Amino acid sequence: MSTEGAGWHWPAGHDLILLDEVDSTMQEARRRAPLTRPTWIAARRQTAAVGRRGRSWAAPEGNLSATFVFDPECAPAQAALYSFVASYALYATLTAYVDDPAALTLKWPNDVLLNDAKLAGILLASDGAGQRVARLAIGIGVNLNASPGPVLLEEGALPPITLAELTEEPVDPLEFLAFLAEHFDHQRRFFVEHGFGPLRAAWLEHAARLGQTITARTGREEIIGRFDTVDEEGQLVLETASGRRAIAAADVFF
Repeated sequence: MSTEGAGWHWPAGHDLILLDEVDSTMQEARRRAPLTRPTWIAARRQTAAVGRRGRSWAAPEGNLSATFVFDPECAPAQAALYSFVASYALYATLTAYVDDPAALTLKWPNDVLLNDAKLAGILLASDGAGQRVARLAIGIGVNLNASPGPVLLEEGALPPITLAELTEEPVDPLEFLAFLAEHFDHQRRFFVEHGFGPLRAAWLEHAARLGQTITARTGREEIIGRFDTVDEEGQLVLETASGRRAIAAADVFF
C-alpha cells in the first residue's frame, strides 16, 4: 500500500500491507515470508488473533491489529529485547493522545496499561538457525475504540480499557499506526546503536508496580515478591522471602 498523500508520515524503507480482514496478522506474516523489506501488516479486523501462551485475543474493528516483520540481524537473546523496544515505542506514541503521561505504565513483559487497565499487548515470534535470528515478527494489539467485550479474567488480571474512553473521541487506527511505525523505527535505531542499557533505564521509569509486591506465574510455579528491577537480560527481578529471583518468562499479576 502506498502512503503518499495519506496525510501522515511513514518511515523510509518500510512497507505497509493493509487488509480488511484476516485470521491474524501474525499468521499472515508467516504466509507472506520471506519479506525483503521491513514491513507492517495491519488488518481492520482479526478473526482468530492469539496472545501470549496461545490465549485468544479479541480484535474488533476500530482497534489496532498489526504485525511488524524485519530482520534484526542479531542473536536470539538480543531479539527478545525487542519487546521493550516495542512497548516503549507504544508508550511514546500514546503520549500524543494522553494528557497525563503518568496514566500510562509498562507492565513486564509486554503490556501497556492505561489507568491500571490493559490497553495494549505485544507478542514476539522469531525464525532463524543457530545464533542468528533471520526474521522477527512483533504483533501489536491496541484497544483504540472498541472494547474486547466480556472476558473471563484470571485472578489478579487487569480489565481491558480503550484509548477512546480517555480521549472521548474516535482514534484513527491508520494514523495511530503511522505514529507508532515512526516511533518504533526511532527506538529500534537507538537500541541498535546504544544497546539495551538506555532503553532499560527509560522503560523502568514507567514500569508498572515497580517497588511493589507482585505475583509471577511461570506455568510451573507462582513466585511472589517485590518488583525490584529488570536486569540487563530483560529478566524480571523479584525480592522474595527466599531471596532474589531473576525470572526470564512469566505472566505477572497484581
